[in-house]
Amino acid sequence: MDRKFNNGFKGDRREGGAGPKRFASLRPKQSTLIIGRQPVIEALNSGKPIERIFMLRTATGDIIPQIKELAIANNIPINIVPVEKLNGLTQASHQGIIAIAGNVTYLDLQDVISHVIEQGQTPLFLILDGITDVRNIGAIARSAVCCGAQAIIIPDKGIAALNEEAVKSSAGALEKIAVCRVNSLLKAIDTLHLNGIKVLASEMETELKLYDCDLKEPVAVIMGSEDKGVYPALIKASDVLFRIPMAGDFESFNVSVAAGIILYEAMKQRI
Repeated sequence: MDRKFNNGFKGDRREGGAGPKRFASLRPKQSTLIIGRQPVIEALNSGKPIERIFMLRTATGDIIPQIKELAIANNIPINIVPVEKLNGLTQASHQGIIAIAGNVTYLDLQDVISHVIEQGQTPLFLILDGITDVRNIGAIARSAVCCGAQAIIIPDKGIAALNEEAVKSSAGALEKIAVCRVNSLLKAIDTLHLNGIKVLASEMETELKLYDCDLKEPVAVIMGSEDKGVYPALIKASDVLFRIPMAGDFESFNVSVAAGIILYEAMKQRI
């Protein structure tokens, strides 16, 4: 087993099954470009889901600091780009600003934790670290919903966009599960710890096997990228390290397959 593919999550139909339903109405269906300064700031003020903002490197004017402030407040990434990037996205007059409207409404992590606890459920969350294939993210979300996970936590950088392809790959699961976008996964782990939620991650050198982990308690499991695995600082911040036993000597599981294995083990323990 290889730590880079051994990151997963757990769920319970009894306790977590109600989770996806409560967020279903928040998800828009199609990605579109929001072009120009005033349309972008209006979208930000209205709370419209935005995946990211592309801003001309030399953009100036009174509205630019406002856009930056609102983007930071809502954890929306801003990419500072040359004019060629913006011109490649649209032939319309963009005024140095283009936003990508999102397919997913991002929710505040603490709000989601509080809601799950208020509903009398045991938190079951996934943390996605550096997963850049939208199909993997879609497959992970699908398994998470099927097994009763309540939320997926992602960073604002270094992860695939949750676009229409990701939603399709998830068979609509990304529209049914809470997705929390944070500017630091380490800070997200701090928030989880403050709420009594243990964080688990895979590590190929550890002796603890997946099925020996207690997945009935409040937990969040880190899923790492297939090339680099879980970021070392996240491994260090984790409470429990485990491995998925393998019958043969082979590279390891695909990240979405590993997530499915972990999710199912968690659901089995909780049923």
